[in-house]
Amino acid sequence: MADLDDNGQPQIQGRFAAMVVCWLLGNGCLFSWNSMLTIEDYYVALFPRYHPARVLTLVYQPFALFTLIALSYNEAKINTRKRNLFGYTLFFLSTLLVLVLDLATSGKGGIGTYIGICAISGAFGVADAHVQGGMIGDLSFMKPEFIQSFLCGLAASGALTSGLRLLTKAIFENSQNGLRKGAIMFFSISTFFELLCVFLYAVVFPKLPIVKFYRSKAASEGSKTVSADLAAGGIQTLPEGDAEDPTKMQRLGNKQLLAQNVDYAIDMFLIYVLTLSIFPGFLSEDTGSHSLGTWYALVLIAMYNVWDLIGRYVPCLDCLKLESRKWLMVVIVARFLLVPAFYFTAKYGDQGWMIMLTSFLGLTNGYLTVCVLTTAPKGYKGPEQNALGNLLVVFLVLGIFAGVTLDWLWLIGKGW
Repeated sequence: MADLDDNGQPQIQGRFAAMVVCWLLGNGCLFSWNSMLTIEDYYVALFPRYHPARVLTLVYQPFALFTLIALSYNEAKINTRKRNLFGYTLFFLSTLLVLVLDLATSGKGGIGTYIGICAISGAFGVADAHVQGGMIGDLSFMKPEFIQSFLCGLAASGALTSGLRLLTKAIFENSQNGLRKGAIMFFSISTFFELLCVFLYAVVFPKLPIVKFYRSKAASEGSKTVSADLAAGGIQTLPEGDAEDPTKMQRLGNKQLLAQNVDYAIDMFLIYVLTLSIFPGFLSEDTGSHSLGTWYALVLIAMYNVWDLIGRYVPCLDCLKLESRKWLMVVIVARFLLVPAFYFTAKYGDQGWMIMLTSFLGLTNGYLTVCVLTTAPKGYKGPEQNALGNLLVVFLVLGIFAGVTLDWLWLIGKGW
């Protein structure tokens, strides 16, 4: 039996290492996709007639959504280890393909190249559905700090890619084919990092003592999704006497879990439908011309990503963490006031006000995401926490899909 800390949580070796690995795995979940989003200026120059800032996101989301729905519906029967490894491997191969496609076409545009980029975007969506739902479900029955580290890693991928994009733009701005050179550097780094994530999840993560403890606990509560992970960690079977009475291991079904947590599900949907109706399409194409010139959209995207990351660390302070179900809903609904704020700022305001609004959009997105996903699983057993984590990610992706669709409404009256 593990020793307990002051909060009644087990004290087991590997907690800090697990948080670091979770952060890196979260980063890997969106690093490739954020790389594609962050070099939108390259794709806009390459495909000026095809609205890549909007189309690539719109292609990505249906693949992510429908794959995630299928995986979540069958969550209780799916081998979590194979699911996550498939996702990270697909991220690696898809990122490599982006690099190969650009090199093979010598950076030339055209409808054929564009279709290839769109197909790879769909593959990113499939990979994201496997990894994001699988990891959040897996971490939901561990310590809340692990989910928070994973979510911070997701946001950090955006902040890192934005910072790297600003750096590459500064380095290559005055060189021939500067945009393309920056893009090639981006995807070379992304390819290496995704391969690192495959190694971390396959070899390092399952062998950490604290991870083995929580997976063994989940298995004792009836979870059948962690058996391969336990085997990878060197635990072939549960110690005799660790399994609970089978009559007490009846888990709630997805419908029951959803009925009990419908407000959290709506929270996730509303957070992301608002965010993606503004970011990145509106920020990339509809904010007008300002003194920052071609740097303007990059600065806006960078500010969103940096403040999204900061927002995900704010709940580390218990006094600032919002756990009330009623107030979470109130704050999330009130956040829709940002829509008229962005509209009038784009029309009448200067770039300083737009940068401030974009920063606030990122801050609230990160903060509210962590508050919901770390609060919702409390009070359930391991298999139910895993299932609930998957369900909430489904609504998160539904919100993203609805948001990128509504983002096209900003084009009304602007012409094509």
